[in-house]
Amino acid sequence: MLLNLANWLQTLSPDFGFFRVFQYITFRAVMGALTALLIGLVAGPHVIRRLTELKIGQPIREYGVQAHMSKNGTPTMGGVLILLAIFTSTLLWADLTNRFIWIVLIVTLGFGAIGWVDDWRKVVDKNPEGMRSREKYFWQSVIGLLAAVYLVFSISENSNYRVFELFITWVQSGFDVSLPPKAGLLLPFFKEVSYPLGVLGFVILTYLVIVGSSNAVNLTDGLDGLAIMTVVMVGSALGVFAYVTGSSVYSKYLLLPHIAGSGELMIFCAAMAGAGLAFLWFNTYPAQVFMGDVGALALGGALGTIAVIVRQEIVLSIMGGVFVVEALSVMVQVSYFKYTKKKFGQGRRILLMEPLHHHFEKSGWKETQVVVRFWIITMLLCLVGLSTLKLR
Repeated sequence: MLLNLANWLQTLSPDFGFFRVFQYITFRAVMGALTALLIGLVAGPHVIRRLTELKIGQPIREYGVQAHMSKNGTPTMGGVLILLAIFTSTLLWADLTNRFIWIVLIVTLGFGAIGWVDDWRKVVDKNPEGMRSREKYFWQSVIGLLAAVYLVFSISENSNYRVFELFITWVQSGFDVSLPPKAGLLLPFFKEVSYPLGVLGFVILTYLVIVGSSNAVNLTDGLDGLAIMTVVMVGSALGVFAYVTGSSVYSKYLLLPHIAGSGELMIFCAAMAGAGLAFLWFNTYPAQVFMGDVGALALGGALGTIAVIVRQEIVLSIMGGVFVVEALSVMVQVSYFKYTKKKFGQGRRILLMEPLHHHFEKSGWKETQVVVRFWIITMLLCLVGLSTLKLR
């Protein structure tokens, strides 16, 4: 919005030439982060007060960590604050003609809506489980598949008109069309190595990345400040990849595919970082407000979508290693419990409790120890991910 205003002012008079600074993505990214941070810090107390007045408190599972029982009733659905800051900042500072900005915003909003319904049912029905898993996965799949179908052609072309043309060509060809190498699966640490996926393979991979990252972030959101700071670090690192792939110069130098228009996603990532830090101000131990599914599902979906656009799906799994391990801990625990119950008549557990962060709590770690150590691990993993820009 402000970019369009700056361009219009420059056409009126040469005296407004200083508005050329708005053309720089880095400037708008910094301003986007500061704007989201300011909105979050200012609106935070009002949002928390309103959630408290509405008695939107987080119910705690009775079979959970006993130390968490004191958190029962803490305002939840604080993810609304994060999304408000992200959307406002992005709409102000990003190029609103950019197709990637809109698809990321739509996916974020869609997953946020699913999380809203889930959180609302937890509050109204006083049911810690919220929305039934099948219903949640159905709507996640709908959004994920629609986004995947759009992205497979959007990454291959440079405009929505060309995207539509390629889609028609794909349909007329009997659903068989060749995609450029940049639409393949890139392997980090290797020079220009990518595996062709085809349209179907791309759609399946994208679906798994978006839906998987959304649920992984949601599973990680169990301790004060754990998920949000991890999202801030991974999102910021993805912003660097977005800037590089969006630049024809840097992408060529670093042997990465050039995705025209992806650089604008740096502004969304910066806004996500600013909004996340503002939320952390209120979510740090002891938390005044919880993110809830409305925030966790939305942020996870956004991370997955951005990773697909900048063609760094594998790097996302590296930088978001904490998310991956948290999700795997749940899958392994549940699978092993069901297997042993069927075989021995009584379910057995590998971990003291899942997700993994609760296992460490049960092992004697304090909540703040788990959170900070997981932050440190994420920081190291993000550095490893960023190293793939040059080490190849």
